[in-house]
Amino acid sequence: MAQRNTWQKERVREALGESDGFVSAQDLHALIREDTGIGLATVYRALSSLAKAGQADSLQSPDGENLYRACVMEGHHHHLICRSCGRTVEIEATAVEKWAHDVASENGFTEAEHVVDVFGLCADCAAKRA
Repeated sequence: MAQRNTWQKERVREALGESDGFVSAQDLHALIREDTGIGLATVYRALSSLAKAGQADSLQSPDGENLYRACVMEGHHHHLICRSCGRTVEIEATAVEKWAHDVASENGFTEAEHVVDVFGLCADCAAKRA
């Protein structure tokens, strides 16, 4: 069953595209609620729908919070994420893909899936700390 494209979902998609880096549902809601009246539950549903459709990236922060951003790269990919400023770089990681396949195979698993996000400090934030 195809999902409806509502004005609320479109507004969440627009706000996500205007945000720099990953953002929480709560932060995104705070940005759009006064102009739109959209509820937090609607923002969560829209973000979940966008992520399932491949139109948004979703990851869990080191604190356990789900974060989202508009997807730039199509297909399976990974992220380098600055813990300080949130700068995100989408990367392909052929070595990770091979490792995940090999580990799954060695343990008798098939149809393995994985999520790999690497958190660190970007060059600018590292230089500020030095």
